[in-house]
Amino acid sequence: MFSDSQIPCATIQAYLETHYRVLGSAPTTLKIGEANTTLAAIHDANGARRSAFITAWNPLSQKVGDPVNVRRLDALARELTRRGLTFIEGIGEHPSNNWPGEPSFLVLGVSLDEAKSLGVDHGQNAIVWCGGDAVPQLILLR
Repeated sequence: MFSDSQIPCATIQAYLETHYRVLGSAPTTLKIGEANTTLAAIHDANGARRSAFITAWNPLSQKVGDPVNVRRLDALARELTRRGLTFIEGIGEHPSNNWPGEPSFLVLGVSLDEAKSLGVDHGQNAIVWCGGDAVPQLILLR
């Protein structure tokens, strides 16, 4: 399924297993391939038919340290605000490995192309895309 990617298979597997937690007033956990009724309700409440879970933390899955990561995430938040996009804080956490959780955003109403562009611009290997069916999909960017 992801055989043409430059991303190591073990890294892709970790992304597939990660729990993408949406915080805020309607907290929920997104899991790749599993429909999420709370996400559907978040879409409806915000007049959105789609969303993407995006971070700027640890570019290309290389740990860079909290001070750098905080600046990177702040830059993503500024970019989302500049574009007029609504977003909710979140965190991506693997349920069993030792990789630290990565603060992230659920970006509402963003197109798939725009979400991919944001991921690439902020140094990411992948994003999580959620269409009208509220089923999160892993989208590899390289």
